[in-house]
Parts: sequence; structure tokens; C-alpha cells
Amino acid sequence: MDTVDLKQPELYTNRLLSLLEFNDRVLDQAKDEAVPLLERLKFLCIASTNMDEFFEVRVAGLKQRIDLGVTQVGPDNRTPEEVMNAVAERGHELVAEQYRVLNEVLTPALDAEGIRFIRRPRWSTAQWEWLWRYFEDQLLPVLSPLGLDPAHPFPRILNKSLNFIVDLEGRDAFGRSGGVAVVQAPRALPRLIQLPPEETGSGPNDFVFLSSVIHAFVDELFPGMTVNGCYQFRATRNSDLFVDEEEIDDLRRALEGELPQRRYGAVVRLEVADNCPDDMADYLLEEFGLGREDFYRVNGPVNLNRLLAIPDLVDRPDLKYSGFTSGLPASVVYPSDLFGILRERDVLLHHPFQSFTPVVDFLRQAAGDPNVLAIKQTLYRTGPESAVVDALVQAARAGKEVTVVVELRARFDEEANIALANRLQEAGAHVVYGVVGYKTHAKMILVVRREADQLRNYVHLGTGNYHPRTARLYTDYGLFTADPEVGEDVRKVFLQLTSLGRASDLQTLLQAPFTLHAAMVEKVEREADSARAGRPARIIAKVNSLVEPKLIRALYAASIAGVEIDLVVRGMCCLRPGITGVSDNIRVRSVVGRFLEHTRLYYFSNAGAGELYGSSADWMERNFFRRVEVAFPIRDPELYRRMLRELDLYLRDNTQAWVLTSEGSYHRLQPGEGEEPVSAQETLLAELAEAY
Repeated sequence: MDTVDLKQPELYTNRLLSLLEFNDRVLDQAKDEAVPLLERLKFLCIASTNMDEFFEVRVAGLKQRIDLGVTQVGPDNRTPEEVMNAVAERGHELVAEQYRVLNEVLTPALDAEGIRFIRRPRWSTAQWEWLWRYFEDQLLPVLSPLGLDPAHPFPRILNKSLNFIVDLEGRDAFGRSGGVAVVQAPRALPRLIQLPPEETGSGPNDFVFLSSVIHAFVDELFPGMTVNGCYQFRATRNSDLFVDEEEIDDLRRALEGELPQRRYGAVVRLEVADNCPDDMADYLLEEFGLGREDFYRVNGPVNLNRLLAIPDLVDRPDLKYSGFTSGLPASVVYPSDLFGILRERDVLLHHPFQSFTPVVDFLRQAAGDPNVLAIKQTLYRTGPESAVVDALVQAARAGKEVTVVVELRARFDEEANIALANRLQEAGAHVVYGVVGYKTHAKMILVVRREADQLRNYVHLGTGNYHPRTARLYTDYGLFTADPEVGEDVRKVFLQLTSLGRASDLQTLLQAPFTLHAAMVEKVEREADSARAGRPARIIAKVNSLVEPKLIRALYAASIAGVEIDLVVRGMCCLRPGITGVSDNIRVRSVVGRFLEHTRLYYFSNAGAGELYGSSADWMERNFFRRVEVAFPIRDPELYRRMLRELDLYLRDNTQAWVLTSEGSYHRLQPGEGEEPVSAQETLLAELAEAY
């Protein structure tokens, strides 16, 4: 048999194009009539926000590579310029589809439910009068129009802010001829204005866009001048922070100095209203140094994601997902002695179907327990006013030895993490910022408790962040255990993060950047050896992204050897399944639904002695080589069986699952004739949570 070249570019999908396809699947939720209407609007806004971040980070990085003359190609053998062209083409298609869905699908459906966006041609006399007063009282005092001339150069435009370019005619008070002006809408202003029914005769859920109000009364900003046109625009900027890790001596101070510059990074995309004349658009492109591939005309508000406010402003529970109360494991009944429970058995939580509250209570009990000596925790994202941070502050003030590894470089959470680090330090906690050059992405809590004449370690390990709000929105696993070997490994990892010294040998955990990647490749190759020997061989993995080339090649080789491989990959997937002679035995699916899939699980059949790991790490280069991550084994037989059963639900899902084809495209599964519909998320919600 001829050896297959597993480095052929045809075997790999470009990572950025794959990420855009994920956003297409999110956008599809906005079109799905089985999803409640206001939730469909949310999905549209999420898709828009995803595109913003895609340009701020991914496209910005790609442009930097092009500017630096980088010619290195990826596994798909595309140059940065080729990727940029493909991204621009697909990006324009997706943005156009977003606005088509808004204008042709969602707006009419919302209108039919009495939720209306009132455009200027439809304003009644009462609405005009009320909006004029609103403009005069609330907007006019804070708007600062900027006429452009040699003394007033083009202003610095905040990242993703709402702006207007105004075409003027006539002479001002100083005799200057009209030309062009820019009006910036302060971020403090609401982007949607709810019309009061009693004063305007409007419906209870009638809204007007801030942009419409400014358009209507923009001439008030330029007395004596004629406004020939007013057009909204928005610039998206590079939002990655640069910190020279070899030169800094204080990471926190370096980041604090860099954060303000994020708002004014290089512009990577320009969005303008679709009625903006070409000469105005060309003027803006020249000012921002952009080409036509970076230019997006949109039929609607340029800040589409601001519509996310609507579901909170509209009291229509019939147009939203039904509420639920996250459940609790039978072993955790309040009030509970969690330490006593963990001495008897491990406890597994599957969020959001099961509550995040036991994680906070674990810290609170530790804070109030006189026998607890020390608490150590990693924090990547935790949100403002976090109950997790409150518990750590309580513990530090109670005299516990509290050590918190705060990752200051968690993208878009840097400022919040600096603030919580300061708060923890003020309470007396030891705060460290991880290891320069490696983001600390592992999710770990270690509680050291004195019991009789010994110290016992209690541990929580998770696949997702210690963030109470996202624990209601993302699917994640959290494992509590008092297993001595696991506890000792966690202690060693914390020692690495807070002190100096060589990497320790770990008995149970796999750790990036040291052992995780090599272990994954070795375990895949072990399955291939089993298949060649005629033994059953199986791999199941659930991750957010699959990108790392060496692991992909190992999976291809395992497929060729006969290993049955099922992959649930939410977002980027550079592997191509179903290619004859290469990936015939690999199946890839993506599940997109009410909750953002975030769990990372790895299963290897291991010749009948199956291994199952939960992890904080995706299968990407950054997770394997540039982050501190851990993968933890599920050693409790009952929890092992439960997690495999729940994982199997995702493999049987035929309502929210998308199957990846060998060409790199996705198609959504539908139940066949006579086939029972299966939704993994809905099944878990019914089994583990309580509806209300």
C-alpha cells in the first residue's frame, strides 16, 4: 500500500475560513423558526459581535503579517494575501446576509408581534414633536460636530463607535465655505430610544434608532448651513494588545499603559450606510488607509449588535426561551458539608444544566472553616462583581493563606482582571500574574485543610471559567475531588506558577506546555496500534477548535489504521473528514444551540481500559505550546459512565448538529422519517435542571 502524504494542503481547511463558517452556523439560529423570536434577534447580534471580534483580532493579525512581508504559509498552503482575499469575499457575504435577515426576516416578524423599529418616514406628528424635544434636551448638549479644515483635521475615531459624516453647503459664521463635518455619538447615549406610548401615541414596544434621530435633526448642529447628506459609519480597529514580554518588569503596569491604545489601533474595517455616496466613502477609506476589500456597505444600523438591548427592554416571555433553575447533584443537598461529601465521593457538575453555586459555596465554606489553612485558585475570566472574588476576599480577610493566579492578558478582560487583582491584594491575598510568555488558562482551585494529624487537599478542576454569569450561558464541566494523587498534582502545578523551578512529574494530570500535546499524540497513536492489531479502537473528542497540524496528522494516520473517530468541534476545524483513503473513519460535527458549547473532553478506548479526560485546552497550537493548561482524568467509575452517556447525546443529536463534509462545508442534520428528534442540550436541560 502506498504511503499517503498527510501534509498535502488539500487535507486542511484554512482556520480563519473555518471560523467564518462557525459564524454562519450562529447566524442560522436567527433564521430558525423553532427558536423563540427574541432569541433569534439575540443570535443575530451574537453573529454581528463575533464578526467584530474576528476583524479586531484575526483580520488585524493577518494584515500585520502582510504588512511585515511574511510569506510563510499554513498547512493549507495559502499565503497571507490569498487568505485575506478569501476572508474578504466570505466576510462580505456574511455581513450582507446578516442585514438581509434583519430586514427581510426578523423586522417583519417583530413588527407582527408589536415590536417595531419606527423609521423616519413613518413618524407621526406626535412622535416628531417628542423626538425633537428629546434631541434638544438629551442629545444636542452632548454632541460636538467637527467641521474639517486645516485647523480641524480628521478626528480620532473610537473603535466601533457610531459616527456620521455630513456633507455641508454654505458659509459659517467665520465665512468658511461648507464642506465635510464629522459627528461622533458619545458612547453614553443609548443606541435605541423607546417611545413613551402616553406622549406619542406609540405602541408599548416602539423604538427609534439613535442614528435616525441624529439624521432627522442634524441640521440643528450646523445653523445657517445646508445639509446635503448625513451618513453613518463605523471603524473597526486592531484590538490586540502589544506588550514586549522581554522588556517589561511589571506586567500589570505595562498592560495598564497599553489598554487606552486599544481604542485607537490600526483601522481594519469600515462600515458605512448603504446610501453613502461613493465620493464620501472614498474620502473615508483614504482617511483610514483602507482598500475596497475592507469596505462594507450595510442596509441598516452600522452598530447592529446594539439590538441586543431589545430582549431586555421588551417584556414578552412568550418570545424568549423558557426559564430554568439549574439543578444540583443528589449528593449536594443544602446546607451541605462539601468537604465531608468529597471525602466520600467525587462530585461532577455540568453547567448550565447544573448550578455553579456549589463552586462559590466551596470557596465560602473554605473561607469560614477554621481548619482550612490555604486556598489557591486560577482566574482567567470571572466578570465584574464576582461572587468568586468576594469569597476569596472573605477568605483573605479571615486570615487564610490565599494565592490567586490572575491572567491579566485574557483578551478583552484585561482591565477587569487588573481591577480584581488590585482588590484581592488590598484584602491581603497573594496575587501573581502567571508566567510571562504563557497565558494561564487552566481552571483550578486547591483548598488545603488540616484533618486530625494530616493535611488533605480538596480540588476543583473545570473546563470553563470561574464566571457565574457565563456558567448560565456556556456548557462546561466542573469536577470536585479529594483524590490524593490529583490533589498533589494540582499543588505541584500551583508551585510552578508561583515560584521558580523545573517542571514536576505529574501522576494524573496532563499539563501544557509540557506533556499535554505529546500525550494526545501518543494516545492517538496507541489507538492506531490497537486497530492494526485487530483490537477495537475508538477516539471521541469534544473541543472548541481543532487546528494543530501534528495532532491532525496523527488522527489521519489513526483513521487509515481503522480507528473509529468522532469529533464534536464547535468552531474552527482544519481537519477534513470523509476523504477516501485518509479520513474515511473520521466524523466531525458541530452543535450550535441555546447554550454555547464549551466543554473539552477527550476519550480513548485504550484496548478496553478506557481513558476520559476533561480539560481547559482546545486542540490548538496556542493551547498546547503557549498556555498553561491541564487535562484531568475522570477516575470515578460512575461519573465516567455518566460523562460518556452525555457525550453520546452529542453524537446522536439530529436537531442542532451540523455535519462537516470532506469539501469543508457543513450541513445541518434533521430527523429522518420516523426518527426520534434528539437535542443534546434540551435532553440535559430536562434531566438535570428544573423548568419554570
